[in-house]
Amino acid sequence: MTSTSTVDLHHSLGHYLEKGHLTHEIAILRRHRFGKRSESKSRSSQQSLLDDLVDEDLAAIESELETLAEAGRRTEPALSKPRRRPLPPQLPRTEIRHEPESTTCQCGCQLSRIGEDVSEKLDYEPGRFSVERHIRGNWACKQCETVVQTPVAPAVIDKGIPTTNLLAQVLISKYADHLPLYRQEQIYARAGVELPRSTLADWVGRCGVELTPLVEELRQQLLAQPVLHTDETPVPMLSPGKKRTHRAYIWAYAPTRYADLQGVVYNFQPTRAGEAARTFLADWRGKLVCDDYGGYKAGFAGGITEVGCWAHARRKFHELLERNESPIAERALACIGTLYEFERRGSELPAAERQRLRDTEARPVVEKLRDWLTGQRSQLTNGTRTAKAID
Repeated sequence: MTSTSTVDLHHSLGHYLEKGHLTHEIAILRRHRFGKRSESKSRSSQQSLLDDLVDEDLAAIESELETLAEAGRRTEPALSKPRRRPLPPQLPRTEIRHEPESTTCQCGCQLSRIGEDVSEKLDYEPGRFSVERHIRGNWACKQCETVVQTPVAPAVIDKGIPTTNLLAQVLISKYADHLPLYRQEQIYARAGVELPRSTLADWVGRCGVELTPLVEELRQQLLAQPVLHTDETPVPMLSPGKKRTHRAYIWAYAPTRYADLQGVVYNFQPTRAGEAARTFLADWRGKLVCDDYGGYKAGFAGGITEVGCWAHARRKFHELLERNESPIAERALACIGTLYEFERRGSELPAAERQRLRDTEARPVVEKLRDWLTGQRSQLTNGTRTAKAID
């Protein structure tokens, strides 16, 4: 066997294994989505939310399978697809005409318009639906029997009805405004448009796949920054086939507020293992602002510089003060508040002046606070909440 044949074999095998893995994932998700649990008469809002997530995952995986199928397409008998409902006729329509740049044939004859193809996309502006009518004229040359038509413009969802405006509305409503898809379905129905949750979930899943390169590009730009902030937040994750959720984590990474690049990358992980941060940061060796979670320690041993987070340190003293458990907490919070005030004063200053403010005014406060806390800590028993806050 030649080396080329070996490479082709490995490629085909990898393609087959990936397709098999995705197909298995779909089977598990569908078993959860359409199993006995969906037959229950009384369904909670929480279950509706979980069903939305499953539908989104199904759409994302199906989108990846379509990409794999496109790469290694084989001739298969066409399957009949359900007919799509026409868009409501009462919605306002905007006609967008697409005609060739030239109506002169390559042979020199004048083209004649012989018809047109019309496709409709559902558009949305805040509070109002409308329909875009894309009319692509068919132009023919009688002399050489040539037909010319402007090609269909690329779309996020090929042959789908939503415009980018509508897709953006669904995503922003779900992720920024925290409107679950079943509520969006109700809102759109009041506007006279029926958009089932399953359809909305399909759109969300496919948009997630299409946005993946953008997320990776943002990650690469973040890793070019000298200083990053990070924190991890627990979220419930539904395991298909199981009747309960377990704790997963979303790790957030962002540059400082003074950086030229402003953005956040959210990295979902099924556990809180420190390997998640090490994999995301890879060969990055900058300064990492974080809490004292042990999962970051291996990165610090590998060359990342640890920078403690004042917000996390302050929180421990704030919790003590709320419980009235420590007279030390009030004074510590007052000192930290002074440091915060310096930062507010310096927020609009150029970097050099902000550094001078920190050196001349903030540094003495930090040093005094450290000396005082060290003295207080020497009088405390290990394991107390006050001792832990100081540590």
